[in-house]
Amino acid sequence: MSKHNVIDAALGVHADALKLRARRAELLGANIANADTPGFQARDMDFAAALRAAQDGGELRRSHQLHLAVGNADAGNPEYRIPQQPSADGNTVDPQLEKSAFAENSVAYQIELEFLGSRFRGLLSAIRGE
Repeated sequence: MSKHNVIDAALGVHADALKLRARRAELLGANIANADTPGFQARDMDFAAALRAAQDGGELRRSHQLHLAVGNADAGNPEYRIPQQPSADGNTVDPQLEKSAFAENSVAYQIELEFLGSRFRGLLSAIRGE
C-alpha cells in the first residue's frame, strides 16, 4: 500500500468532502454575487452524487496497482439550477435560496474541518505512541 493510500484511508471521506464543500461554496457565492446580473444562470452541484463519484473514482477504476490513477473529472461538476420563478431578465438566482444553501454548506464545511482535525490529532497521538 502506497503512502498516498494510507493517508487517504486514515482521513476517510472527509478530505474529499472538504474539497467538494469548498467547490460548492464557490458556486453558491458566485450565484449570490450575480443575483442582479441579467441572464445569469445559477449553478449548484449534487453534493451527495459528487462525493460518491469522488470516493468511487468515477467511471474509470484501476484494475492493477501499476495502472495510472485517473482523477474523477465529473466529481463536483456544476449543474444549472431550475428556477422556481423565472425573472424577466433571464436571471435564475433566488437570493434567499442561495443564501440558505450557502449557510448550510458553510456549517457542513466547518464540521468536515473538525472531523479532519480530530483525525490528525488521533494520527499524531498514534505516531507519538500516546
